Amino acid sequence: MAATEPETAQRQTEEIEALSSIYGDEWCVVDEDERIFCIKISDCSKQPKWTLCLQVILPPEYPTSAPPTYQLNAPWLRGQDYKELANSLEEIYLQNLGESILYLWVEKIREVLIEKFQSSDPAGPDTKVVTEEIDVEYEDDFSLEYQPVQENTIEILNFVVTESQEDENLPPIIHGTPMTDRRSTFQAHLAPVVYPKQVKMVLGKLYENKKIATATHNIYAYRIYCEDKQTYLQDCEDDCETAAGGRLLHLMQILNVRNVLIVVSRWYGGILLGPDRFKHINNCARDILVEQNYVTSAEESSKQLGKNKRIKKDKKKTEH
Repeated sequence: MAATEPETAQRQTEEIEALSSIYGDEWCVVDEDERIFCIKISDCSKQPKWTLCLQVILPPEYPTSAPPTYQLNAPWLRGQDYKELANSLEEIYLQNLGESILYLWVEKIREVLIEKFQSSDPAGPDTKVVTEEIDVEYEDDFSLEYQPVQENTIEILNFVVTESQEDENLPPIIHGTPMTDRRSTFQAHLAPVVYPKQVKMVLGKLYENKKIATATHNIYAYRIYCEDKQTYLQDCEDDCETAAGGRLLHLMQILNVRNVLIVVSRWYGGILLGPDRFKHINNCARDILVEQNYVTSAEESSKQLGKNKRIKKDKKKTEH
């Protein structure tokens, strides 16, 4: 069944909110009514030498049956470079028909920029790039009664239990840094899960805490990868914050995280936040996923790519 116009519009909204949470100030709304957006992408070095601005226009049919219209802006991007990058974006679209692809496009462009940084001379292209360091401050006057699990006791990515242990082992629960806006406080909680029963166990444990149990909303989403079926078991809960669970799950899908449960508690402060509440929910979730290494940081991606390139070069030298 073809998606209706409201469904397509909702998918666009959820994707934009997720991208805004992932990329922060790098993501810019040019014209919300016309669905025009842009993002500045860099090579992830401390002083980026290779940058590019991607501008997209989302037609009403995107992502169901039409691709975004895009423009690539960079002084160095021309000729063969432009053609190769455009072909890569086209290939990504064709491989993911009907799916949200903007995150894949941005990260593909970033991969190209990192490759250029790794293979070019230190001077880089003939362009001057001004970078700004953005510090995000959190209010820390709100804390849970119990302390977060110590990092050295947490198995972050490969938390695996045997079938017989499924009902016995409670996964470790990590608590994120609370943030407050207009007297509403948001805090994310994370637990590695590989069975649906573990989701219930973690939720039950969280609700034993009076502060969490009395939160206005406890929004959650989880994704569990089933190795034998090569598919995901996933679900979400709004807890009366309409559409918040779906937005949270969409963020996790875009980031391609697996075997993890995210719960975001919100304590309402008496002032309506409008759409900002969804931004805060996604930001809290993304921050804790990054902190617990479920999402590879841009700097780590750059280092890993450089390592891979060195291995390839060494291999070629050995062959010759």
